[in-house]
Amino acid sequence: MTGKDENGILRSGTRDKVLYVIGEETENLPFVKTAEGFRVIAAGGAGRHIVLEGNAEAEIMALVLPGTGETNLDFNVEMAGAGAVCRLFGIYLCPENERLRINVNLTHSQGQCSSYQSFRGIVGGTARVEFNGRIVVCQDACKTEAYQENQSLLLSDEARVDTSPQLEIYADDVKCSHGAAVGRLDENEQFYMRSRGIPEREAKVLQMISFLSPVLDFLPEGRDRDALAGMVEQTIRNRF
Repeated sequence: MTGKDENGILRSGTRDKVLYVIGEETENLPFVKTAEGFRVIAAGGAGRHIVLEGNAEAEIMALVLPGTGETNLDFNVEMAGAGAVCRLFGIYLCPENERLRINVNLTHSQGQCSSYQSFRGIVGGTARVEFNGRIVVCQDACKTEAYQENQSLLLSDEARVDTSPQLEIYADDVKCSHGAAVGRLDENEQFYMRSRGIPEREAKVLQMISFLSPVLDFLPEGRDRDALAGMVEQTIRNRF
């Protein structure tokens, strides 16, 4: 997985950082051309099978932008060697009539590995998002640490999110958790901001940015994170 977009194996002790940008005209986005810390892959969809050997480390992020139409985002990850670490993040922005399916299958086949997943998105219009996240901790995978979350904001009555986190544990001495939530913008927060002179539209934008910021905060500080955060903010302001 080093240097090119392909399904593959992360050999022992190697590291990889990949950002999938999915949306209309992704190859022309400035961030795709200037990113330094990530291999940036512009694609209409993504399906990857990734195997992490001992002490390998993968940081994978998917950014789904408006205008994707019908898209599947599939990740199959195997933690195959002790000490492997996988961080898998995603942000999806679906303001219109997008149809997005996110499928994550993450298997801890060996012990002493760690995985973290966080997917957050904003869904409006008549868009539909389906999230299926499955973590399997095999019998020999003791001392596993695995966490998964999926949270979404609905901006219209016609938008819909179906989320299905799954956790299968067949080993002892593990730390695992998962969770999912679907909600709407907090009117009390909006009232608080408006009472301090912030216009209603700006209050809603700030809420949306704040909702997504925990995913962005997992990225190291620097130019790439600032540029990605700027791209997300611009999309929210222009499309929601």
